Amino acid sequence: MLLYNLFPLLAGPFPGWPKHFSRIAAMGFDWVFVNPIQQLGASRSLYSIVDPFAFNPALLDPASTASPEEQVRQMLAQAEAAGLKVMIDLVLNHCAIDSPLTREHPEWFVRDHHGRIANASCEHDRKKVVWKDLAQFDHRHTRDHEGLYRYSLRIVEFLISLGFQGFRCDAAYQVPRQFWHRLIHDVKARHPHACFVAETLGCNADQTKETARAGFSCVFNSSKYWNFYDWWLIEQYNLIRETAASISFPESHDTARLCAEMHGNLNAMKQRYLFAALFSAGVMMPVGFEYGFRKALHVVHTTTADWEETGIDLSAYVARVNEIKRSHRVFLEESPTTIFPCNNPNVLLMWKASAKHRDEALLILNKDPWNHQDFYTDHFRHFIQSGAPLRDVSPEYPLEYIHEPFHYGLRPGQGIVLVTSRK
Repeated sequence: MLLYNLFPLLAGPFPGWPKHFSRIAAMGFDWVFVNPIQQLGASRSLYSIVDPFAFNPALLDPASTASPEEQVRQMLAQAEAAGLKVMIDLVLNHCAIDSPLTREHPEWFVRDHHGRIANASCEHDRKKVVWKDLAQFDHRHTRDHEGLYRYSLRIVEFLISLGFQGFRCDAAYQVPRQFWHRLIHDVKARHPHACFVAETLGCNADQTKETARAGFSCVFNSSKYWNFYDWWLIEQYNLIRETAASISFPESHDTARLCAEMHGNLNAMKQRYLFAALFSAGVMMPVGFEYGFRKALHVVHTTTADWEETGIDLSAYVARVNEIKRSHRVFLEESPTTIFPCNNPNVLLMWKASAKHRDEALLILNKDPWNHQDFYTDHFRHFIQSGAPLRDVSPEYPLEYIHEPFHYGLRPGQGIVLVTSRK
């Protein structure tokens, strides 16, 4: 899954989306993920949905005579014509605090110690974050489990009827695994190709694995936050990889922009995208990353006026990395992965070997996006099992021949991608 996040508030009304679909497909992505496009509550947050069966008027074409549902179908047909599948956020953990559901089905909601409907919340940096515009569904203890389940199932069936083929399940770990298992099973019985991906931001490895066991096709991993030195990422990856595939990302709509964090260092942008794309089975990139946008996406305040003119365009680089990923099966699965010690601690040596095929790969990555770093080995047999020749398929500066001993001065942030096949 090569996933591009088209943020609705930045993309604007649906008639402007086809031009995005064309360039997304040209970069080699096969899925588009859109955040909620449904009717919003008073807070105007994308995730504060007041009616999941109606649509945000800011995204509709006021000049169109087509119904809102038909406009969504037309948008999805345009994505399909570009060769893209579309995934939407599925928000079943909560709804807008001003939703009619709070009056029509008060038994569906969690209550605080005062008996009032509780707001949705999460733990972030060991602190509790509360969203006062959200009402939390009580999937665990409601007296009407079946009613709440049937309502949730109806939302999924409605979105599938419009043409959506996948769902990023928001705050999936806060909803019981039994609920997801039943929902995914029931939907796939009627729509076998429907794809469910679990949003697990803020989860520890055990929570992520428990969520994945519900039947999700993929979960999101935490590689974005890795410093290239500690072992926790590899430990988490190997704990989860046999349960579900995972998706890496260099930034997301929930994070700061990498270009801003790296003070405009394009070597760091390339380094982080290459690592994200090759580390796990899936990769996600949000709109604007390829152009070095610096202004973070915001679920309330972002508008089309926030589109930035940066003079940066990494689209061709992203396309080359995506082609590497698509062309080598070792990068399309949760392969056995390890990090080898290196004579230069500022160089990452990541080995991957397919468990299903004969592919084997070695990523030699300069961890330092500001300075050159030397890499040396007398023989690649220290790292590679195969006796077959290595091929350099790097997105930049590929070598025609791999000499041994091998001594190379890596440019700032540069990655060398070597592939071979075991006999």
